[in-house]
Amino acid sequence: MPATKYGVRLGREPTSRAAALRCSVVVSWPVVRPGVEALALAPELVRGAEVGLVCNQASVASDLTHSVELLRAAGASVSLVFTPEHGLWGCAEAGEAVEHHCDEELGVQVVSLYGELREPPRDLLESLDLLVYDLQDVGARWYTFVATLYHVLKSAGKAGTLVLVADRPNPVTGSVVEGPSLDPSLRSFVGVVDVPTRYGLTPGELAYLLNSRLSLGADVRVLRMSGWRRSMWFDETGLQWVAPSPNLPTPRSALVYHGTCIFEGTNLSEGRGTTKPFELIGAPWLSPRRVLEYLGTRDLGGAVLRPTVFKPRASKYAGQLCRGFQVHVYDRDSFKPLASALTLLEAMLRTHEEYLEWVRVGGRYWIDLLIGRREVRERLEAGEGVSEFYRELEEEALKSYEQVFSKLAIYG
Repeated sequence: MPATKYGVRLGREPTSRAAALRCSVVVSWPVVRPGVEALALAPELVRGAEVGLVCNQASVASDLTHSVELLRAAGASVSLVFTPEHGLWGCAEAGEAVEHHCDEELGVQVVSLYGELREPPRDLLESLDLLVYDLQDVGARWYTFVATLYHVLKSAGKAGTLVLVADRPNPVTGSVVEGPSLDPSLRSFVGVVDVPTRYGLTPGELAYLLNSRLSLGADVRVLRMSGWRRSMWFDETGLQWVAPSPNLPTPRSALVYHGTCIFEGTNLSEGRGTTKPFELIGAPWLSPRRVLEYLGTRDLGGAVLRPTVFKPRASKYAGQLCRGFQVHVYDRDSFKPLASALTLLEAMLRTHEEYLEWVRVGGRYWIDLLIGRREVRERLEAGEGVSEFYRELEEEALKSYEQVFSKLAIYG
């Protein structure tokens, strides 16, 4: 196959170093190819079709060509895209509503699904031949792209529009599952389906789960990745990391996020507005020394706490010096992000009870919505330690999820 207009041969790979150097563009061949590239290899799937695309700045092929351009190169007409939280180019901050607009760079009309709308309008979907969903997720239940996928499938089911999910790697592997289940009474935009907080699925597998468990009635099919295995971390895929949201600049931050995101539910800074979001945790009133005295160690099991001082440029405590910690992961295979974050939260609560506060949103505790259970906050407030109750909650969730997970896995 000749080189495509977006700079990478998608057919047979060069057989020697000399052959690689003769390519129009010298590339490092990735181990994994994202699902969207299947449309370049099989353009008959979209040629001549009016295609809508759910995408953002991380919706790119292995050569970093945006998926809008790839679809057009395959012969599709793409004039309408739908975007999740943070918008088409990932510039909006967390929780910031994004308006509908026209993007001149890509030449598309942008319909925001994180503003006045959360669900694609049925009439727009009915005007399309098919819809391609192509978002890089991070594998956390509370990440809002999960809810966006849910609403896309729900609306597509009503409209009778085919959805092709262009699959992408779970950056923290698809072989580890962690965290408690979701209490149905705490269902929200950061928790739409009862899975553990770290659910171990790819976007394609998650689409099958949402469609079946929540009876959405969508005609959904997965464009599979090539080369991906469940045990792979993102840096083993050969793909370039494009931050799917502003505060996940690296795969490492995406891993730590599976635990330290819970600090959003407190008046502690979770590092937003710094160069190490979710790796830095602290507040102007925090004493790292007192926290470490309570813990008796800086080691959280696979990660170590480094006392530090930082000044957020935005978000909580903007412009103020915060004392706290940076979480340094030294063994990602043994590191348990949520259990570690809860252990750190327990220590901060016990040593700073007069300062630490819970954040409420719409009358509900945000930490309850994130974790999906009230028991964690309530039992910490009652004086229990994380080691006394966390394993019980997690084992209950994993036991019920095991059979569901095994049926959904489409990769080995």
